[in-house]
Amino acid sequence: MLPFHTWLPNAHVQAPTAGSVMLAGVLLKLGGYAMLRVSLPMFPGATESFAIYVVYLSGAAIIYASFVAFKQTDMKKMIAYSSVAHMGYVTGGIFTLSEIGVNAAVFQMVSHGLISSALFLTVGFLYNRHHTKEISKYGGVVESMPLLSAGFMVAMLGSIGLPGLSGFIGEFLGIISVFAYNKTVGVFCAFGVVLGALYMLKLYKEVVFGCAGDEVKKFDDLKVEEYVPLFILCFLIIFLGVFPNFIFSLLNTPVYNLINI
Repeated sequence: MLPFHTWLPNAHVQAPTAGSVMLAGVLLKLGGYAMLRVSLPMFPGATESFAIYVVYLSGAAIIYASFVAFKQTDMKKMIAYSSVAHMGYVTGGIFTLSEIGVNAAVFQMVSHGLISSALFLTVGFLYNRHHTKEISKYGGVVESMPLLSAGFMVAMLGSIGLPGLSGFIGEFLGIISVFAYNKTVGVFCAFGVVLGALYMLKLYKEVVFGCAGDEVKKFDDLKVEEYVPLFILCFLIIFLGVFPNFIFSLLNTPVYNLINI
């Protein structure tokens, strides 16, 4: 959350690929888990009193982190700032103190863990071949690495909330819950989806398409130990986007019925 976790992008840049996957896929979710298991049930009065401030901070984090991500030249840093933005939907949904918001937050935590892990794996595989994370050093990756480009596309589209992928479900329900709680912040959250599409599509275009340099043309495509984990994550992103009730039914609430309307 802004302004408490501006250290996160720098931590991602310095961490190895496995560290970034663990940080984005698991450790970031501990804060949301603590809000759900500690803040809401143990301190309901304080939670209700400060909820509006957390919702405003969540909206600010989504917009601020999205603009900063758009200006990044480092792939890992851009994805890290996108994590700050996407977790804004989690904190915003939780502190609407509504059933839809809490369910959206839980789904978004699961979805973001899958999507961000796939994105960081992709960056790690590219770094292993070119030893740089600068976006300008790439281009035309699709010519030499079609498997990576396909996995990267699924993760990227999930990140921008394409319907049919898991990112859409969490963000859409999160925006609905925040908009019902506070229309102003809800508009900011919805605008954040547009900003997310801008910087992620820009990243994909510059890395995957364009003229391939001599070094990029020599890249080997993904090996078995690389494409298996990446494609498992991509499968789960698609699966939860098509069958979101798999997660909502585990929450034992009637909110998942909204998906069927």
